[in-house]
Amino acid sequence: MNVVGYGAGTDSTAMLVGLWQRHIPVDLILFADPGGEQPHTYVYLDTMGRWLAEHGMPPITRVWYTTRDGQRLTLEQECLRSGSLPSIAYGYKKCSLKHKIMPQEKFCRHDPRCQAVWAGGGRVVKFIGYDAGEPERREKVRERDMTDKKYQKEYPLMEWGWDRDRCIRAIQEAGLPLPGKSSCFFCPSMKRREIRTLYHQYPELLSRALTIEDRARPHLTAVKGLGRNWAWRDFLEHDEGQLALPQVFPEDNLPCSCGRCAT
Repeated sequence: MNVVGYGAGTDSTAMLVGLWQRHIPVDLILFADPGGEQPHTYVYLDTMGRWLAEHGMPPITRVWYTTRDGQRLTLEQECLRSGSLPSIAYGYKKCSLKHKIMPQEKFCRHDPRCQAVWAGGGRVVKFIGYDAGEPERREKVRERDMTDKKYQKEYPLMEWGWDRDRCIRAIQEAGLPLPGKSSCFFCPSMKRREIRTLYHQYPELLSRALTIEDRARPHLTAVKGLGRNWAWRDFLEHDEGQLALPQVFPEDNLPCSCGRCAT
C-alpha cells in the first residue's frame, strides 16, 4: 500500500512525476486542506488531477480536519473562535499537525487497504516530498521514522538526488505548469512581498487575514501579529498608506477559500 502525502507544491508535484516515470505504483494520493490555501493552489489541484488521470494514476483525495461531531473545522475558523494566530506564529507547528498530518492519518486508519496491511503485520509505505537540497529535514525525523510501527517513510526525491532545480525541470518536462507556493493566505511564514501580492491580487483574502490578526492582537504578549515580531496591518498601513480593503464580518461558519466547499 503506497500512499503519497501531496502538498500541491513544487517538491511533491515533482515526486509524483518521478514516481510515474519510474513505474513505482501509487495507491492513494492525499491532500490535506486546511481551508485557507491560496486560490492558485486550488486551481492547481484540478490541473494536477487531470494530469494524473491522463497518466493512469489515482485521483487526489482531499481530506480535512473534522470535529468529534463530524463537522469540518478550518484553521481560519479555529483562529477566529479562539482569538489566536496560527501556531507557527508562536514558534510551534501544531497547525500543520492538526490540519495537515492528522486528517491524512485519520483517513488511512479507516481505509480498508491500510487496515489490511496493518492486520498482516506490515507497514504502509508513505512517500514524502523532501528534495535533496534539504537533508536537515530528513535528519530531524529519522529517529521517529525508524520507530514508526504503522508507516514506512520514503523520501524518493532524496534517493534520486533531485534538488529544487531538478524538481522544477521535471515538472516542466512533464508538460505541467509550476504550482507556485502552497500556504494559507494568512500564514505567518509569508514574506512581505507575498503579502503585497495578496493585497493587490486577493484583497478579500487579505482582509480576512487581517481580521484574524485584529481579533488575536488583544491577547498577544510574546508576538505582535502575523509577522511574529511585527503586525501585517502595521506593515501594510506603512507600506500602502490608507488601506482600501473589503470589509469582512467573520462568522463561525466562514467558508474555506476554495470557493466550492459547502462548509
